[in-house]
Amino acid sequence: QDQLVESGGGVVQPGGSLKLSCVVSGFRWDDVAIGWFRQAPGKDLEELACISSSNKGRTSYEDSVKDRFTISRDNAKNTVYLQMNNLKPEDTALYRCAIDLNRGTWCPVPVSLYESWGQGTQVTVSS
Repeated sequence: QDQLVESGGGVVQPGGSLKLSCVVSGFRWDDVAIGWFRQAPGKDLEELACISSSNKGRTSYEDSVKDRFTISRDNAKNTVYLQMNNLKPEDTALYRCAIDLNRGTWCPVPVSLYESWGQGTQVTVSS
């Protein structure tokens, strides 16, 4: 079954860290891009980071998180991670990953090109 499954969310205090995982199954792993997104209630979908499975793992970040979040991949596990440090209350949201299967795509990828999405994992930052 083709799917993306996120995990690793939870409740954390401000200044804390979380590492999210996105396990990709059923889809090919070569020449794809995986993106991490978040959406808070009443707010627009926000693209956070992207990583290519090829192109030497090219990455891109949204400006507001680039100094705190790190995207990485484990090709052996078909998994992409999002390490989040120094979390703030405004980071509270549902975090989702998505896959772009278009060959030759480089990060950053327009949201419209992502073809399949996970259900998401909730991150709540609160004292």
